[in-house]
Amino acid sequence: MRKITIEEYNSKWKTSFNDLKDVLLTEVAKNIISIEHVGSSSVVGLSAKPIIDIDIIVEDDENLDSVISHLKKLGYIHLGDRGIKGREAFERINDKVPFNNKNHIWMDHHLYVCKEGNISLLNHLHFRDYLREHPGTAKEYGELKRRLANECNDDIDLYVESKTSFIVEVLKKTGFQIDEVESIVEQNKK
Repeated sequence: MRKITIEEYNSKWKTSFNDLKDVLLTEVAKNIISIEHVGSSSVVGLSAKPIIDIDIIVEDDENLDSVISHLKKLGYIHLGDRGIKGREAFERINDKVPFNNKNHIWMDHHLYVCKEGNISLLNHLHFRDYLREHPGTAKEYGELKRRLANECNDDIDLYVESKTSFIVEVLKKTGFQIDEVESIVEQNKK
């Protein structure tokens, strides 16, 4: 079981994302809409696990297939949708992925390829944007994450599920409909 570690915001997270984005763009730029830094590490001032969350956004299945092929060249393993339709997950074969001919050790990160308009993607973007615009809510969320990291005894599934009600309340403020919120609650129970 991996320890759940919550750290104070670190500006190196943004730098690491930008460096990763540059390497990813060398392979996938012509097949994507954008590459987004999501998750807590993307919100200035928010305490987070020191892991970068990255969503690559594609328009359709044709672009998705091409991006999957290019990510394999960079050293990523395609894990499929892992039960979340429209979001494909990837893991690295080692800490030098993505390969860039510089033998660089990259910061830990999660990589997803999402179809434009996918509910999981919208969850990530709306939640991130709300926290960026509401520092008080971001601070409250950071405090919740620290408390849960201690209470959940490194059970990541319990940790994720325990944060869900807070996330849902924020998403409702951004205009998410009840069926969309229910879908996100189910995803966070996996």
